[in-house]
Amino acid sequence: MQVRVGASLFDLWNRSGARSLFVVGIGKNVGKTVAMRAIYRACVEAGEICALTSIGRDGEAFDATDALAKPRLWLTPGTVVATAREALPRSPASEVLEVTSYRTAAGALVYARVRSGAHYELVGPPAASALRTVVHELAAHAPRVLVDGAVDRIAALAGGEDAVVVSCGASAAPTPGEVVDEVRALVARLQTPRLEEGSDALSIEGALTPAAVAQLVRARERRAIVVRDPTQIAITGKAALQAFERLTIRCLRPLRVVAVTIASIGRDRAFAPRSFAREVAQAVTLPVFDVYAAERAA
Repeated sequence: MQVRVGASLFDLWNRSGARSLFVVGIGKNVGKTVAMRAIYRACVEAGEICALTSIGRDGEAFDATDALAKPRLWLTPGTVVATAREALPRSPASEVLEVTSYRTAAGALVYARVRSGAHYELVGPPAASALRTVVHELAAHAPRVLVDGAVDRIAALAGGEDAVVVSCGASAAPTPGEVVDEVRALVARLQTPRLEEGSDALSIEGALTPAAVAQLVRARERRAIVVRDPTQIAITGKAALQAFERLTIRCLRPLRVVAVTIASIGRDRAFAPRSFAREVAQAVTLPVFDVYAAERAA
């Protein structure tokens, strides 16, 4: 079914009621920037002002690790960015709204408004706590905030009321089955249910680690294992899936994953697009979109 993926994802974001949206990939080169760019375009077409930032770096012309070309971010007038001052295009000029006290890998972080359309590079704060503050402050400049996230920095989601889109793709693992396991595990973590009132529960202070899970399984713990929010669950992949099968894991502040995107073509391999999309959709029971084929999985 041919769809406008950006518009569909923007609609899901809109229906979630969240002002901010994180796009989080299960690895590098899985279509995260393509999905983010499509959502941004849909936001612009809807006539809404959007602010963008990243935890780390995004929008650069070439990948720093392999020097291969990457998708660029073309931003239109009115858009607000949080990025390193040195990363702002020299021409055309941008309007600097505020020079913050935060530091990035490329210097001081600034909030700036796009005055003329141009390619922009997002270089955000590397610390999750700083990004959380930046997202809050950007809301004073734009009604919507779009964030390029990272799977190893999901702590940035802690304490927020964000919507989340998860991106997965062929670059993340050698086989479709392995990618499906990874994305199913991440979605399961991020969608940890809220603790029901009156439930018999055991609260975990700090992170729920593989060692803690093993101890709880050995003790045949039957109470609900409660963490503050899903970012405290420090287990991934098949280990996470097994933990959710053997324990009742709950949280006090759940997150809102609204969709998953796939990229069936990776740097080193390609999967059959429709069967891959179908497998992911069956695993995560969420709307799944192929960001390159512009299709929604059946």
